[in-house]
Amino acid sequence: MESSIKEAEEKKHIVFSRFKYYTSSLLLVVVDYVAIFSSVYFAGYARDGLMNFFCGIYYPPLILNVFFVYGIIPCMFLFFIAYTELYTKRLPIWEYVGRVFKVCLYVNVLILIFTYFIGKAESISRLFLILLWMGSFINLCLFRYISKKVMLNLGLWQIPILIIGAGKTAEILADTFENEPGIGYKIIGLIEDHSNERILTQKYPALGGFNDIEKIIEETEVQDVILATPGASRKELVQLIYRIQPRVRNLTIVPDLFGIPMSNVSVDSFYNQKTVVLHLRNNLARRRNRVLKRVFDFTASLLGTILIAPILIVIALLIYKSSPGPIIFSHMRIGTNGKVFPCYKFRSMVNNSQEMLKKYLEENVEARAEWNRDFKLKDDPRVTKIGAFLRKTSLDELPQLFNVIKGEMSLVGPRPIIDKEIEKYGDYIHDYYLVSPGMTGYWQISGRSDVDYDERVGMDSWYVRNWSFWQDIVILMKTIKVVFGKKGAY
Repeated sequence: MESSIKEAEEKKHIVFSRFKYYTSSLLLVVVDYVAIFSSVYFAGYARDGLMNFFCGIYYPPLILNVFFVYGIIPCMFLFFIAYTELYTKRLPIWEYVGRVFKVCLYVNVLILIFTYFIGKAESISRLFLILLWMGSFINLCLFRYISKKVMLNLGLWQIPILIIGAGKTAEILADTFENEPGIGYKIIGLIEDHSNERILTQKYPALGGFNDIEKIIEETEVQDVILATPGASRKELVQLIYRIQPRVRNLTIVPDLFGIPMSNVSVDSFYNQKTVVLHLRNNLARRRNRVLKRVFDFTASLLGTILIAPILIVIALLIYKSSPGPIIFSHMRIGTNGKVFPCYKFRSMVNNSQEMLKKYLEENVEARAEWNRDFKLKDDPRVTKIGAFLRKTSLDELPQLFNVIKGEMSLVGPRPIIDKEIEKYGDYIHDYYLVSPGMTGYWQISGRSDVDYDERVGMDSWYVRNWSFWQDIVILMKTIKVVFGKKGAY
């Protein structure tokens, strides 16, 4: 009797879990449809209003076929959204946004091709397509973000997971899931033989050791397991996989590949030889990618300089009145292929800064050690009052836009270094030489001056080896948040 009741409860739990899973997916489809539908109407009405406002004459409304609005365009979007696995994969927000960007671009191209073949290409407004692309991108991102927040509060979007292992790798995963709640993974427990020695078990329950895996999976009824034991031998790893895989729907393995550039990896399987092959692409070795990066840098920095010209003038006047000396300070830095260039900044120090630094380091042992270690001082006595503000807000680096326009720097890249720092990079200096140093970079969105030197070097190398155009966009967006937060700036 008790066993039958338990089986009935288990079946009820499984049915409810499946109901939540399919309900979440269905809700996302509905949300995406509403986002697309509203984008079509926004594009139509905005096109009519803009044409009539700017042209000064009456333009007839853009007449859209009902079947085209309600059926064809939404189906195009939903097809590409499903094709890019946005209904099945749990992705960080920035990767999701990148895929949505591509979906909106693909659909607009497809609309042009479709209307061409049915002989209606001339009747489709190009302004309408541009507005549709912009509106659909914004709406799909915004609607998804809000809907996931709502579903998380209702308990629909979360997937319970078990993590096998509780070491450093598991900590990284846990931090990722905590910082990216939209991914929807809820850690219900850890499986670890040495749970007493692991910090992560203070935050999540330790359910048992490796010998208890089958029992724990059966009791928790979890269907998603992450195997985070990169230190295990090949034999141990294979045994764990064979024990877990038949009992769950999804098994994710975190291999021991830390330090290897993985952002541009493709995977092939040779089934006859039971072998997995990883292909690593060096995107910056391709000329078209370097040209794309340079065109984006030049265009964005030129437009940015024009837009912020009044701010540049105000800052220049404040520096001029605050202390004697030049407004712009240039310091020789190492650029692409080891070429030296003058890196521009608004002057934030007193005019005789070098003499003052020499005297200060001679008198302060701790400051000398800090300078030798980081080539920076957290409490630098040479910084002026206006200079301290400029540094805290990173406004002192705005003149580097002229370096970008000249091609000496990039908007995003490794941190510009001086010649004395080359030896600290060791073999990684070859990665540094591949690209122009950046006004911002991976180091800046990861703590800036609070990051120790070895980590900075690793971040510069990681950026170069994992470069993508979308990654540059993400870093620029995150830089805005970091600058306003003022963390690690001095």
